[in-house]
Amino acid sequence: MTTSEALVRLAIALPLGLVFGGFLTVAIHRVPAGESLVKSPSRCPSCGTPLRNAYIIPVVSWVALRGRCHACRARISAVYPLTELACGALFVAVALVYEDPWQAVLLAPFSGLLVALSVIDIRHHRIPNVLVGPAVLVSAGFIVVADLAGGHLDALRGLLGFLAYGVGLLIVALIAPKGMGMGDVKLAGLIGLVLGSIGLGLVGVAAGAGILFGGVGAIVALLLGANRKSRVPYGPFMAAGALLAVFVGSSIADAYLSLLN
Repeated sequence: MTTSEALVRLAIALPLGLVFGGFLTVAIHRVPAGESLVKSPSRCPSCGTPLRNAYIIPVVSWVALRGRCHACRARISAVYPLTELACGALFVAVALVYEDPWQAVLLAPFSGLLVALSVIDIRHHRIPNVLVGPAVLVSAGFIVVADLAGGHLDALRGLLGFLAYGVGLLIVALIAPKGMGMGDVKLAGLIGLVLGSIGLGLVGVAAGAGILFGGVGAIVALLLGANRKSRVPYGPFMAAGALLAVFVGSSIADAYLSLLN
């Protein structure tokens, strides 16, 4: 990839990522509350005042308002601009790492969605079907179209990844229902589908890293005073494992396979 190509990708990916991040901040607030994502305009989470168009610009508006609502002056959580920045950074990173446009278009929103699901799981200890379900359907449709169009996505591998990770966690959830929720199972299916369409090795890296991160997180929680009955959300660790696989999964899988040969 030449410097000019990289700059063009940066110019396209960054604003798209920030806008998508802005949508996800709405989802983080509304979905757990059972509110519609499209039927009402953006509004202050404290007083409900609709936001003016000038106040819905990702990151810039939060900084300009100094993190407060323009109407009631209530504080607006820093999670909003941080989510937007994270999505912008992930879109740019994916665009620069993956030269194939089909893979980049699939992985950029997938990576951003993982951020939103992690925030919701941390706050509410659940992974909402209203986000994961459509993501699975849209991703599956996109993968099939890309495969038929000759893109570097494989629908069969995606299906195998979906079954391997999703069914694998389903078995764990059935054996130990208190340690794994069905939301985690569905998230595993989404991760397996998306990463599997690029390479099944990425699914293995995501699953292995998720288990490792989850184990470390559980130990840290115990050291901080949590007891064994405390519920530690597993979704963020799965998301971290998936993001690791997105960016360095191929290198990790190749290194592991070289050790076996």
